[in-house]
Amino acid sequence: VQLVESGGGLVQPGGSLRLSCVGSGFTFSSYTMSWYRQAPGKEREFVATISSSGARINYADSVKGRFTISRDNAKNTVYLQMNSLKPEDTAVYYCKAARYTDYWGQGTQVTVSS
Repeated sequence: VQLVESGGGLVQPGGSLRLSCVGSGFTFSSYTMSWYRQAPGKEREFVATISSSGARINYADSVKGRFTISRDNAKNTVYLQMNSLKPEDTAVYYCKAARYTDYWGQGTQVTVSS
């Protein structure tokens, strides 16, 4: 099982980034996919989640209206479109696959700074 995130980087406040997470070694389309983030010195926190079919989506209050989660089961990929980024969005972003077991990716760094 492998989850590989990409798309992180350095962006100015107000900018946008699109994160991707590609899964392999499991039946991607059967798993709920989520994004979490961990800022320096803080605990990992929930960002967004999408059900296996994409019919159910939820966001943390801190990102509602700015971030959009989506998935393409044909490509085994989940995305996180991040707009209107703020310095407080700076963190390592992780994707998680959940069904009977949780699988985590290695994370991708997002830094929002001028």
